[in-house]
Amino acid sequence: GNHLPPHQEHAQVLTADNATGFLCDDRVTCIPPSDLCNGVVTCPKGADEDTDMCSDLPNNLPGGLVFRCGNPQFWVFTDKKCNNFNDCGDCSDEIGPYAGCAPCGVYWWSCIPVDFQYCSCIPRCLCRDGRQHCYDWSDEYTCPKSLTC
Repeated sequence: GNHLPPHQEHAQVLTADNATGFLCDDRVTCIPPSDLCNGVVTCPKGADEDTDMCSDLPNNLPGGLVFRCGNPQFWVFTDKKCNNFNDCGDCSDEIGPYAGCAPCGVYWWSCIPVDFQYCSCIPRCLCRDGRQHCYDWSDEYTCPKSLTC
């Protein structure tokens, strides 16, 4: 017969918000990549915690679910890319041609952050809180006060 290579049956599928996801073994449920191999069963039959797949991360994951950071020793699940947080540690998941992220959204303020956890935007709720979050202090002097965090 024609056997699929391991894990090819778990094709990349689109989640509700049109992001790439993982198709569970019921062929219906699609889960976000970061729900894979986290010790919590999300798929009805547990395909997201499959021992073979989870034993050698990220090599045994479907390729479209993995984003390699600027330092190729590091990787993140694709749903952690362009989330305004520095998941790679070098901001390669937020800034630069490989990430391909859109500009900061309406709930974010664009600046060079002083906090390591952010890359090119800070949450607007941090504006005018009396603390420097941007190198140019624009979060305290320019950015309009927004929703509470």
